[in-house]
Amino acid sequence: MTIPTRRPLDTQGFWLMLGLALLFGANNLLIKLGNEGLQPAFFAGVRSVVALVFLLLWMRLRGLSPRLELWGVGVLAGLLFSGEFLFLFLALDHTSVVRASSLFYAMPIWLALAAHFLFPGERLTSKRALGFALGFSGVVLTVAGRGGAGEGGILGDLAAIVAGMCWAGVVVVSRKTRFGTASAEAQIFWQVAVSAVLLTATAPLFGLPLVREFDLTQAVMLVVQAVGVVCLGFVTWFWLIGKYYASTVASFSFLTPVLSALLGWLVLGEAVTWVTPVALVLLVAGLVLINRR
Repeated sequence: MTIPTRRPLDTQGFWLMLGLALLFGANNLLIKLGNEGLQPAFFAGVRSVVALVFLLLWMRLRGLSPRLELWGVGVLAGLLFSGEFLFLFLALDHTSVVRASSLFYAMPIWLALAAHFLFPGERLTSKRALGFALGFSGVVLTVAGRGGAGEGGILGDLAAIVAGMCWAGVVVVSRKTRFGTASAEAQIFWQVAVSAVLLTATAPLFGLPLVREFDLTQAVMLVVQAVGVVCLGFVTWFWLIGKYYASTVASFSFLTPVLSALLGWLVLGEAVTWVTPVALVLLVAGLVLINRR
């Protein structure tokens, strides 16, 4: 198996990551609003179905193979992807965008911990270990510092954490197996294909009705999620993971939780106590240090 050579972030990678931070920053808000129209697990599954259709059309136009021979690791990545978004969509049904942003986008601290043991050359130095400690402290503070009634339940917070861990797991599979040698489109194909089947099939287990108050606005948000976030955003993200250090790409997302929390406050009027800015400062400081080599 030939492992692609990764390199530090350059100018092109910087601007692409900045665009993704803005896109992913709006992602939790779109999910929160979309949950008003569809039951969360069903919403996640339908999003994958729609994304799969557009992705297959794009791959056909470009003559890209889905790499069916990678079915073993493809299914594994798909299961982790399914868990990531099942837990994230459920989390945003039970906790605020502000809180979920601090917890889900802490993913790089879990990835940095895994990289220490699994990725040669990406061990935790003293600075990066301090970054991990700061980021983890931000997560603990967010969970422990619950206040207002509008913040949701503890299960929502825990679901957001598990979702971030599943996301880190997807990156590990991409980096440690032949899955990472496939094109970004092929990697996303396996993830959305598995999640499309698994999440839509099991959605009734997570509560009925599957359709809440679905209207044209909800339909537009669904398409934006499927095409913008999954097809465009995730394909670009996996392309970046293939070109640059995984921890570097992930850590650059330090902007995302801040932007996401800001949107939750501005658009939805969610309460922000002293815990949120302090936790975000700890998380961002931790991610910046994790990015130092």
